[in-house]
Amino acid sequence: MDRKWPPRISYPTTLPLPSTTLLPSSHPIVRRTLNRLTRPALLSLALDWLSDINQLATAPYLLESRNDTTNELFPPASSLDQLRKTYSGLEKQGGTKRDVLERILEGDWRHGISLYALAMADMQFLYSHPSSQNWLAWEILPLSPSSSNQHGIDRAVPCFRPSIFLRNMQHECLPDIKVHFNIDRHVTLPLLILRVWILETPYNSSFSLVRSGRTFLNNSLVFYIAFPDFSPYVYISSSKTLSKTSFSPISKAGGSQSLRKLVMDAIPKAYSKPGERYRLRNTNFSAKSLEAIIEHWGNGRMNSASAAWATYAETHGREAIKDNPLDTTMATYSFEYNGDSEDEKSIKESEFTIKSKTKNYKHRSNDDKLKATSLNNDLAKIRFGRSALPNDGKGIERLYIRFEDPFPNHPVSLAMPNNRRQIENQKSDHNTSENKIWRPEISLVFTGSHVFAGIRELVEYNIIDGLRMPGWMTGEQGISEGVIRNGRIVNYTKS
Repeated sequence: MDRKWPPRISYPTTLPLPSTTLLPSSHPIVRRTLNRLTRPALLSLALDWLSDINQLATAPYLLESRNDTTNELFPPASSLDQLRKTYSGLEKQGGTKRDVLERILEGDWRHGISLYALAMADMQFLYSHPSSQNWLAWEILPLSPSSSNQHGIDRAVPCFRPSIFLRNMQHECLPDIKVHFNIDRHVTLPLLILRVWILETPYNSSFSLVRSGRTFLNNSLVFYIAFPDFSPYVYISSSKTLSKTSFSPISKAGGSQSLRKLVMDAIPKAYSKPGERYRLRNTNFSAKSLEAIIEHWGNGRMNSASAAWATYAETHGREAIKDNPLDTTMATYSFEYNGDSEDEKSIKESEFTIKSKTKNYKHRSNDDKLKATSLNNDLAKIRFGRSALPNDGKGIERLYIRFEDPFPNHPVSLAMPNNRRQIENQKSDHNTSENKIWRPEISLVFTGSHVFAGIRELVEYNIIDGLRMPGWMTGEQGISEGVIRNGRIVNYTKS
């Protein structure tokens, strides 16, 4: 008489998802995650899975005693060394990505792929495609100014211990969702990247993940949190669903933004401890390049000294030794004027050249054109310094500025010496009769692969007046969104 086994059931639990939880190799999310990688990336990932330190979570399917006469397309290997030689040989041989993918899913990892292995695949894709995510910088601040002054943590860097931080994050998550964390050190940048995978389910068993079927794709999302070393900032990427489309609905009770907000609210709580409470503040700086965010909101002195002010910040190499404008023996830098005249005289000549190009339309000689071009290039070097170079890998893709200045009641000449006084008078008039002053809604948006590098080229071609250009157009403000009020840039807060 055949024995009948009881049906398998899953029950709600507050325990997290184990990294060793296996998903079938035929699961849609497994194939979709691995299919994004290139052939060299797949081979490198397979070799990482075969390393000794990852065998607890990424062990392959091995069979010590096997029949050599089997008709299997991918017969199981007998040892890790044999598989390592196989995949090392595939790196030297030619072939397609499909062959490597089928060997992984139908051969060496036919028993399933763990959540930790999937996290490694996602990190491999992130390293291979560094511009695939849009990062937003957030500043970690004390919860209240009184507590910060009392404990002396006004600008202190909060203590970050990965194990304690992840434990606190797990405690802050709701019991009806499951979050899987995987933290990894960036290959080249001084930061840690935390992969956050959220699944809207109260179960943590492999059986429940398998039975979820197609809803598994629509009820989960992935985003990343980067922690720069010794810095009071965190970088959070935009969330993406695991479904085929990036805008698929994933929750009946709020959507991806609600689940993402739950994790974001847990970040300052995970940093906090008795007597030290923290909060997150939006810096209004976003970019697809982590190098660009570290340049403006990292752990170096460039945070408050961008563009032309970078001269006062330490740099790399020999520039770190001689780059001190406060030194009594001034050195000649690569971004200064190379002409024989003094800087003040050169700037005046540049101003005269700009005015002559806009007012005098007569044909000029080639020498005059070369001289004007040289002066414009020197002016761009002074305004931007060593930043905003086309191939520096630190560009932002969008700059949004909104103007909230009142419309002037009477024309103001920019050439008058008391222009600032007139602006202050308009400001006082606005305070007394705010409802009577018309404020036109004007927004200015710059888009491109490297916005500030494009503005720098426009200055070099004399399309933008480099002498009268505001500082936020050089990137020295360190923001990608801002508001202009009374001629000054102020922080812009999203609603």
